[in-house]
Amino acid sequence: MLDIQFPLKIKSQDIPSLNHSFICSRILRQLFDNKAIEALTELTLDIGNGITPDICIYPSEIIHPNFSRDITRMQQIPTVAIEVISASQNIQDVLEKAEQLVNEGIKAVWTIEPYTRTVFETKKNKEDILSAQIAEFDNIKIDFLTT
Repeated sequence: MLDIQFPLKIKSQDIPSLNHSFICSRILRQLFDNKAIEALTELTLDIGNGITPDICIYPSEIIHPNFSRDITRMQQIPTVAIEVISASQNIQDVLEKAEQLVNEGIKAVWTIEPYTRTVFETKKNKEDILSAQIAEFDNIKIDFLTT
């Protein structure tokens, strides 16, 4: 009998929910129409011990996958990151993660709280709640009302 041990244990709070997955897919639909960007899901960034936003948005010209050699920790920082809060996550923890991402060079982090349909925007030295639920940064625009 094989004794297989996994180095990373998944906590129940780290498991995305149906609403989380649904919202991420609706956001991706909007982003895929913009050919100037690449929207990548669950990409681990080379920050600290590794941080994995739900969605990372990069200018399309800097993403060049090599299918014979993968990258497990992305060193280039995305322009925008998106976090969707799952039912078992603490909103404060996710907003602190957003602040950490911005402090590492991401220009904007949009955090979506599905139950109240609230979008928190975190930028360097600035936090806002987007009342219109439309977020825009550079050439990236998402209408969160359609998610």
